[in-house]
Amino acid sequence: MRDVAPPGLRGLAYGGDYNPEQWPEEVWAEDVALMREAGVTMVSLGIFSWARIEPRPGEYDFGWLDRIIDLLHEGGVRVDLATPTVVPPAWFYREHPDALPVTREGVRLSFGSRGAICHSHPAYREAAARITRALGERYGHHPAVAMWHVHNEYGVPVLECYCDVSAVDFRRWLRERYTTLDALNAAWGTTFWGQLYGDWEEIQPPRLTPTVCNPAHRLDFARFASDSALTNFRAERDLLRDLSPGIPVTTNFMVSPTQCDTLDYWAWGREVDIVTNDHYLVAEDERNHINLSMAADLSRAVAGGSPWLLLEHSTSGVNWQRRGIAKRPGEMARNSLAHVARGSEGAMFFQWRASRRGAEKYHSAMVPHAGTDSRIWREVVELGSHLEALAGIRGSRTEADVAMVWDWQSWWAQKLEWRPSEELDTRERAEAWYAALFDRHLTVDFVEPGTDLDPQRYPLVVVPALYLAEEKAGHALHRYVSAGGTLVVSYFSGIVDANDAVHPGPHPGALREVLGLTVEEFQPLHADRRVRLEPVADVPGDAATRPGAALTGEVWAETVIPRGAEPVWTYADGPAAGSPAVTRHRLGEGTAWYVSTRVDAEGLDAVLAAAGADAGLPDRSALPADLEVVRRVGENGTHVFAINHADTEAPLELPGPGTDLLRDERVEASGATVPAGSVRVVRLD
Repeated sequence: MRDVAPPGLRGLAYGGDYNPEQWPEEVWAEDVALMREAGVTMVSLGIFSWARIEPRPGEYDFGWLDRIIDLLHEGGVRVDLATPTVVPPAWFYREHPDALPVTREGVRLSFGSRGAICHSHPAYREAAARITRALGERYGHHPAVAMWHVHNEYGVPVLECYCDVSAVDFRRWLRERYTTLDALNAAWGTTFWGQLYGDWEEIQPPRLTPTVCNPAHRLDFARFASDSALTNFRAERDLLRDLSPGIPVTTNFMVSPTQCDTLDYWAWGREVDIVTNDHYLVAEDERNHINLSMAADLSRAVAGGSPWLLLEHSTSGVNWQRRGIAKRPGEMARNSLAHVARGSEGAMFFQWRASRRGAEKYHSAMVPHAGTDSRIWREVVELGSHLEALAGIRGSRTEADVAMVWDWQSWWAQKLEWRPSEELDTRERAEAWYAALFDRHLTVDFVEPGTDLDPQRYPLVVVPALYLAEEKAGHALHRYVSAGGTLVVSYFSGIVDANDAVHPGPHPGALREVLGLTVEEFQPLHADRRVRLEPVADVPGDAATRPGAALTGEVWAETVIPRGAEPVWTYADGPAAGSPAVTRHRLGEGTAWYVSTRVDAEGLDAVLAAAGADAGLPDRSALPADLEVVRRVGENGTHVFAINHADTEAPLELPGPGTDLLRDERVEASGATVPAGSVRVVRLD
């Protein structure tokens, strides 16, 4: 676990992206005065300023940046200073038009947006290093700088580039990974369709082909794309570490599966000094606070369980979704404090002052177009005071009840073409299982496949979708269950290895031993077809682990052959009629459950109720569905965050009495309530 924090911050980080270059200098003093009024402690600066800082190659204009950094420092506002390498200037592309990325279809994208970068291009790498070095030399020891912010949101809007420069870099990457062509041909299975390579120069990026491209080729190119951007991050990071020792270096992630699917964040999380994340609600989702909590839990997982920082979210609506739905009164505070509950060391926004021009002028901001006589501004000021009251939680850890196995590379592999059903959806299953755990009021730690898990720490582990599972992952889960853990695995998991090759023998490959079964045949269902799952009446075990009512499945079914597992629900109809649908395998001191169809929310809850009883988890199902209760524990005690997302008051039962830090009032263990749409943060005595 890491304990790196931005130096000079007295409490939690609060503020947002600040783009003073969009405004005349007479506005800057007003901005800093308003920041003080709102309780802002840090702003992100210079993210999109490359053309302003370096108007011509090798010629720098630091005067304006000097003035604003000094002004912020005088106002007591710390600076998260960016390298603006997400937006190379127009002069760069005029000199290097081939540094613009090329799509898989062979179209070269144009300048005029952001993130139009071939990450393999040597001219881009040289220019990025040059401006990073210039910034580090000038501001590396400036007392205002609390953190370095490399680039911006790697992986979006485009990551993969299929140009000839990328092809050369891809071949270099493959040589390092496989050493010999024989090893590559074996890994990719190139004997299929006669794709054997006899020379490295024959290998190209997986450009558009007449029919489906080799999936192992596609998967390795996705890995290469993530690694090539990571190489560029490391180069900037290492320059800044040398020029600005003691100042942490980060880049803002977008770990939510609804926002970025191109980076392997497990690998990236190991390279930053502080994990930071950007998160934007799926505005039209009626329960979008669940997606928020999932993103926060993923951020904490990528940080190795350590505190992290929410570097961007929105005060209200955003401009790039289908509908820029405004947040309701109090929703901004709930969103911010939910991130804090799940490990964030503050709440930052995009952006400080709403832009008058450009593509994001309808994106909400801390200072909206309506100005300071507005609901948003009043809520911004109130949130600043709330975060100031929570300074004591810094460095504390969020306590989780259960673990969920998640892997970006497995997601990439399952999304490739020609899977047994186009409705197989990694993200959908992960979100569905997470929502079921959320509704049972269980806080989730995400873990990487192959992690050794302690049943004492995680009595229950859920695997919602792990299509790509190496033997190491299967062995780790086998050890976990044997030692007394309870495992729940969803369908189409354990199927292929790291090269998308089906594991030898029957499905589910790497997981068949721990699950105690084999899958004889996949049975994808017709569109809109349902199957009925009937409970088995004579399942051994106590009453709590026995199935209740019949369930319904859709999209997928399997012909399951028990090899030690016991049927708990069976298919009453459909192509797998008579076959077990949900099984339970006693292994060592623990049990492993398998769900072979896509059950709905009611079915997920029924399975989790039974598996949770196996695991000895507390039953919190009587709590209101949209009351979120999360604990952070540290040197300053235990803090209970109770966030009521509903429109009605919710009862709150606590382990003991304490103090509500947001209201500065005593709260007893029993009889307390959380007002509709409100938050309590109780420091227990």
